Parts: sequence; C-alpha cells; structure tokens
Amino acid sequence: MKLPQPEEFALKETAPKIAGSGAIIDGDKLTCTYDLVEQMQYLYVRVVKARDLPGKDVTGSCDPYAEVKVGNYKGVTKHFEKKSNPEWNYVFAFSQDKLQASFVEVVVKDKDVVLDDFIGRITFDFIEIPRRVPPDSPLAPQWYRLEDKRGDKLRHGEIMLAVWKGTQADEAFPDAWHSDAAAVGRENVSKIRGKVYLSPKLWYLRVNVIECQDLNPSDKSKPPEVCVKVVLGNQALRTKMVKSVNPMWNEDLIFVVAERFEEQLVMTVEDKGEVLGKCLILLNTVHRRFDNKAVPSKWHNLEKHTVIEREKREVKFASKIHLRISLDGGYHVFDESTQYCSDLRPTSKQLWKSSVGLFELGIISAKGLSSMKTKDGRGTTDAYCVAKYGPKWVRTRTIIDSFSPRWNEQYTWEVFDPCTVITVGVFDNGHLQGGKDSSIGKVRIRLSTLETERVYTHSYPLIVLLPSGVKKMGEVQLAVRFSCSSYFNMLYKYTNPLFPKMHYVHPLSVTQLDVLRYHAIQTIAIRLGRSEPPLKREVVEYMLDVGSHLWSVRKAKANFVRVMNVLGGFIAVAKWFDQICKWKNPITTILIHILFVILVLFPELILPTFFLYLFFIGVWRYRWKPRHPPHMDIRLSHADAVGPDELDEEFDTFPTTKSSDSVRMRYDRLRSIGGRIQTVLGDLATQGERFYSLVNWRDPRASALFLAVCLVAALVLYVTPFQIVVLLVGFYVLRHPKLRQKLPSISSNFFRRLPAKTDHML
Repeated sequence: MKLPQPEEFALKETAPKIAGSGAIIDGDKLTCTYDLVEQMQYLYVRVVKARDLPGKDVTGSCDPYAEVKVGNYKGVTKHFEKKSNPEWNYVFAFSQDKLQASFVEVVVKDKDVVLDDFIGRITFDFIEIPRRVPPDSPLAPQWYRLEDKRGDKLRHGEIMLAVWKGTQADEAFPDAWHSDAAAVGRENVSKIRGKVYLSPKLWYLRVNVIECQDLNPSDKSKPPEVCVKVVLGNQALRTKMVKSVNPMWNEDLIFVVAERFEEQLVMTVEDKGEVLGKCLILLNTVHRRFDNKAVPSKWHNLEKHTVIEREKREVKFASKIHLRISLDGGYHVFDESTQYCSDLRPTSKQLWKSSVGLFELGIISAKGLSSMKTKDGRGTTDAYCVAKYGPKWVRTRTIIDSFSPRWNEQYTWEVFDPCTVITVGVFDNGHLQGGKDSSIGKVRIRLSTLETERVYTHSYPLIVLLPSGVKKMGEVQLAVRFSCSSYFNMLYKYTNPLFPKMHYVHPLSVTQLDVLRYHAIQTIAIRLGRSEPPLKREVVEYMLDVGSHLWSVRKAKANFVRVMNVLGGFIAVAKWFDQICKWKNPITTILIHILFVILVLFPELILPTFFLYLFFIGVWRYRWKPRHPPHMDIRLSHADAVGPDELDEEFDTFPTTKSSDSVRMRYDRLRSIGGRIQTVLGDLATQGERFYSLVNWRDPRASALFLAVCLVAALVLYVTPFQIVVLLVGFYVLRHPKLRQKLPSISSNFFRRLPAKTDHML
C-alpha cells in the first residue's frame, strides 16, 4: 500500500479571484482579457516628448530628462545632451496596491554636474485619470503646458503625455518600467522584462558517405588507412577506417542543424592524421526530404585547400568523394526526454496536422520562496517563471526582492497532441548581481490528465533534490485550462503513432537519439542566449532535463518499486485465485465453479464476459478518478529515503571528480547491486534452458519419459472431447484442500530435475 505524501509536499487546491473560475471581479468579467489570473491595477504614464524647452545653461541650451513621481516611487527617463525638443516615448507602470498618493507629478529637469535644474512640471489628480480596458485603442497622448513650482504656466515649454488606469492586460505592460523594479537601474530594466521566445527550427542532417576515388596519399608504398571526418559546428563524426585508395563505406552520419543554417558542413578525408582532401558544403543547397525516398547522390571534388562548392567546376585529376546528403524533415528532433515531450510533430511543416485545441496557463503567484542569494547582508530572491511547451518558451517579468511574488501573467499555446507535457520552472535572476540564474523548482503538467474546458487552480510545491536531501523551495500558484476545438480529432489522435512516421520506417538507435538530443539542447541554448533578455544556458538545460539519463541508485530503486507496483495487480490476482483453489471462501469458490462450467460449455461467452468485466471495473472506479493534476511525489521518487552517499554520487559530475576511495566504495555498491541482478537473470536463464532440454536429449531418461507422456497425452486428447479435458483440468486445479498434499506436484518435481547450462559456467 502506497503511503501518502507529507502535507508539506502535497498539492493544494486554491481559489484565486479569477474570471475563468466563475468569480466576477469588479464587474469586469466580460471585458477582462486575462481570465486565468487576478487583475492587477496599474497607473500608466506615457512620456512621449517635449518641445520648446527653455535653456538653463550659460549657452542657452538644456540637457533635459523627465521624472515621474507617484508617492514614494520615482521613474526617470534618459537625458539628452543640448536638446530642447527631446523624444523619450517611455512608459511607466505603477502598481496601485502600493501607492500612497492622490496625484501624479511629471517633472522636467535639466541634467547638471552638481545639481539638476528644475524646468517645469505637470500634475494629475487620481480621480481625474481615465480608465482604459482593452480592446479599446491606446489613449492618445496630449500636449500639456509646463508649470513652475508655484503652479503658473510657463511661456515656453510643453510636454506630450498620456496618463490612464489599466491592468496587466494593457499592451504597454510588457515594455513598461515597473514600480516593482524601482531599485533596478534603467540600463538593467531590459533584463527583468517578460518575453516570449521561439526555439530554432531543428533538422536532422543525414550524411551518407558512400565512397572515395583516386585518393593521393603521400606514402604510396602501402595502401592508406582512410576515414572521413565530418564536422558541423561543434559536432564531429568519423567513418570507420578502410585500407584502400578507393575506399567504400556507405555509412550514415546524423547531425542536428538549426535554421537559418549559419554553419557549413566540412568534409575531410584523412589518412592517420594526414589530410588527403577537404570540401565545404553549404546547407542551403542540401536537398530536403519528408519521407524515406532515396536522395540523389553526388560526387564532390576533394581539394587540398578549402573550396566552397557553389557550382559545378571541372578539375582534372582531383580526388572525389561520393555523398548522399539530405535534411530529413520527417523526423521530430528531440530536445526533451521522451517521457516529458511537449511537441511530437515532425520538422517539416508540410507534415503537420491541424491543432486539437488550446492550452492556457495563468502564472498567478508564488509564496514561501527560499532565499537564493545575499544582498546588503540579508537574504533575497528576484524570482521569475519560465514555461516551455513545444517550440514556444515564455518568461515572466522578474519581481525584485520578494519571497511572495505576484506575476499574474497569462499565456496560450496551440495543442497538436493531448499526450504532451508542459513544464513550468521558477528561477532566481542572477544577472543583476552578475551571476548565474539559480533554479528554484519546476512543475510538469500532462495535458491528457486534464478535463477539457475546466479551470484547474492549484498551488504546486517546488520540490528539489539537493546534496543535503529533498527540500521544498516554496509554492507556485497556477491556473490551467485545456480547451478542445475538435473532440473527434482529439480522440483520433489516440489511434495515431506517437512519433512521426520516419521514426518507425527508418528508426534511429537509442544511442544516436541520446547524442542528437544533447546537440539539440546545446543548439537551442546558444540561440536563446542571443535574445534580449537572454534565456541563459542553465535555464534551458534545467527545463530540458539535461543529465536525466545518468545513473542514480535512487532512481534505480524508484523504478524497481514502480515495476513491482505494476506487477502488484497480477500478484493480487494470483493470490485471489490461490484462495479460491484453497476454498478460503466456499461460496465464492462454488460460484467460480459454476462460472467455469458455463464458460467451458459456452466458450463464445468468454471474450464478452472478459470485456464486460473490464467495463464494470472502469465504471466502478470512476467514483475515485483523480480530481487534481498529477505532481511530483517524493515517496515514489525515493527522495525522502535516500542516503548521503547516494546523493553524493547523484550530484557528482560526469566523469567523476571524487577521490579514489569514494569511487571504490561506489563501485563495490554497484557490484553488490549487479550481483543480485545477475542472480535473477541466471535463474531466468536456467528455467528457459530446462524447457529446451526437454527435447534435446541432454538427459536421455528425462527426454524419453517426456516424449512418452506426450504420446500418451496425444492419444488420450484425440479420443476425448476438448471440453471434457478442460473441465477435468479445471476441477483438478480447484479441488478441495482435503484432496491436496503439501508436497510439490509431479510436473514441478520433473521440471526442477532437468539439466541447464549452469554446469558449463566457470
């Protein structure tokens, strides 16, 4: 029986004030764009430009900038050198929950070395500020005459502004300066903004190296030992060695390449380190295929010097290489583990099917986050969320210095397969201190476990495994909804292959897939790292579960328990049948006898009875169907019972950096585990070899006895109706305990005496 999780690590259902769950917020349910998050009220100030500003310097010019003040909060634009008509076009967003003021003040100042000079200002009363609700068009900015400190209008100087009240659904919200980040300098504001990223489109590049001709090695006294080295960026593969001046390989080398094909394919023919020829191939010229049809092969010239093959050129007496190169668009390029795939479509868009629905995610808030760094002598966390589904990544804005951040941001994805997983991770922004982004925890939600059109609002524990043990780093509150556009198409998906057709027609090996996945992750990390703000490598690798395939004693134990849980159902049926055979409950045994006789006499009822039984089991268990999405289970993962030595091994680098004593201890432990597995495998092999020895005359007496029994059984079964035989065998198996003996059966005794190949083992 599975023990429940501790309350600290359990999933908790929440009831946030969101329109999608049926709650009406301030009468704005119909006009609320974000219905899976709580509305956050903001005061927006757009400072567009100024004109005809009076000069404050000796030269009669000014270096103007604008300052927006709301209570204790102050936002500042950049300043311009010697410009009386500056253009800023800057938006400030002030959270109304934290404002303690009744008016907004916009001040224009002249930047100076010692003390900035006052140019003019304009004020707005909160009561007079209009409210804007999308999808209304943006509020048009207006020109306002600047006032002096006494409130009198200036003769010269105007500023163009727009001031309004709104929510996070406003179009200006993503790129605005936020009062939550008032402590962040203007140069770092871009590093904390929320953004949407797209992974590059990845292809499998198949290079079929067929043969070379007319190689010209420097040492002609013996045949060269030739191989072909193919390099694409940081990926390099080699063919096997062949001794010949006209070698043949016919080997396939697979690479991962991202559009827009910035790298070139470098082919080098080598003889023990000596370069016999080289050519560069532009990927834009490579044939793209969507199925398993053969691609035309092509001869390429091999030159001692690098030559980019843009067009056909005749070169006399040049060595040549025969290649078949293609970009295979019929595969799905794996960047995630196959257990947590968020996208299963092939690379080629021509092979995509229509979507089956929409998935909406509301990232509401987090609470109880752990301190991730130290600032001014105290712990702090600058938290943001990243969600990944398919090629689309989303990143929320960073909430500065808060252990209970409120994001209230909503995102939408198209769903092409319901049997996919979305991953949501929480991170600490380390860019402000010049460090790495630290992971706080992540959540996975499988879309197929969600009911359509239902809004799920839960607080998910952020559970991580540290070298010191399992720890809860806080909770993140999410609201999710899976909407189905075509129920028939979604059900039809369950009958289709999980992966694209090419994975079955021309499958790649498990080793190839692991290597290609590693290169795909590195390619994605490089591309997303070029964005602004960059999605850092450590974030990408954490979201894509780099290193999840490495050995771990904890995972091995957890998987063993999972296997035993799967077999538990069969074991329970076997125990129940054993109780029937031993007449533990006579009434049940008699009923089983009656059912058995009916099924033997009317065998056409066997399959209908079986499927009807499964139907009633499913209907009976409907009352206990899961009401909440699945979440990480520390007991199933064996995270709560793992020892310090096992944790030390799990967090070690690959290859190891530990001392020889630690490695020796781990090796001995692995040997003991392997010894037990070896014993089980040996027992299984022994039983199989005994079965084969029945007719191979390894034990002549046992084989003769078995063949004699087979002959008698054949004659008896030939003259006896099959239903009578089944009834007799069934009654014998279900016989009363008084007719049984505690000794093993004759057939069991005979089978255990058969020889196996254990005698041949050293």
